[in-house]
Amino acid sequence: MTGSDRRRNLAFTILIGIVFMSTACGNKPPGPSLPGAVSKTETKASPPPARIVLIMKTLANPFFIEMEKGARLAEKEQGIRLTVKTAAQETSIQQQIAIVEESIREKYDAIVIAPGDSVELIPALKKARDAHILVVNIDNRLDPAFMKKFGMEDVPFISVDNRAGARNAAAALIRGNKDPAQALLIEGIRTASNAEDRKNGALEAFALHPEIKLVASESANWKIDEAHDLVARLMQRFPGTRYIFCANDMMALGAIRYLDESGRADVLVGGFDALPQALTAMKAGKLAVTVDQNPVAQGRLGVEYALKLLKGETVPALTVLNTSVITRAGE
Repeated sequence: MTGSDRRRNLAFTILIGIVFMSTACGNKPPGPSLPGAVSKTETKASPPPARIVLIMKTLANPFFIEMEKGARLAEKEQGIRLTVKTAAQETSIQQQIAIVEESIREKYDAIVIAPGDSVELIPALKKARDAHILVVNIDNRLDPAFMKKFGMEDVPFISVDNRAGARNAAAALIRGNKDPAQALLIEGIRTASNAEDRKNGALEAFALHPEIKLVASESANWKIDEAHDLVARLMQRFPGTRYIFCANDMMALGAIRYLDESGRADVLVGGFDALPQALTAMKAGKLAVTVDQNPVAQGRLGVEYALKLLKGETVPALTVLNTSVITRAGE
């Protein structure tokens, strides 16, 4: 046997040994890959959680603290990433606009907004829509005519019937009155749809009692201190006032503070929102009536609707939640 033959036999022997060892270890040559097959060691990446921003007027009003609680419930249940942003005050409309524009730059998937004004925020929200950010409107309605003008009439809205709630509350405030009396109406921000609805609802209730003369209807812009000072001026002008209906509880608390300071225990005060502080004032006999408009449900549904829209699902164009009138007598 030549040297060349010996080398070929040695190579063949080594090859046989390698094949035997591979078979003994259970190794198999890789088979052909199938289209769409995924290796056992590979996992498909999960989509990132939706990023939703809740933009409210302020956290100085406990109403919006309750609204955030509802939104946080939805965040926990739905597994989304929720950011809450607010302006300093309910009258800080330009700051709220700046927050919308900031949210556009931060590329959120959806904006849920309780706008401080029903018109001024619409152009900024249109920019958000143009940037493919979904919008859900809660609490205070964006003006339908202007929304249509900007091509945004399909934005869903979640709130309560503010007009009916205020009408029922004002009616409960003056129920049983038979004698001539004077009344004050303390309004919210006049460019806000919910403020106008509450004013008109209260006016409807007063109109059914001709013996009650509404001597003044002025705005305190939802603020407790502003309402205190306004009521102080109006009571000096109209000392015969027996009823004060305020379009929210914060203003009602401001009115109550003035009445306490001036020793006027003969004036009945009504509010709107059923804040914990207002309910405490009611137990103390200082507030006659308020309205629960379920801010927790508004915040929760706003986030849930945003997520449904992001999934391509449909949601109602208008969702009206129930209100409850709360009185000292528990009516």
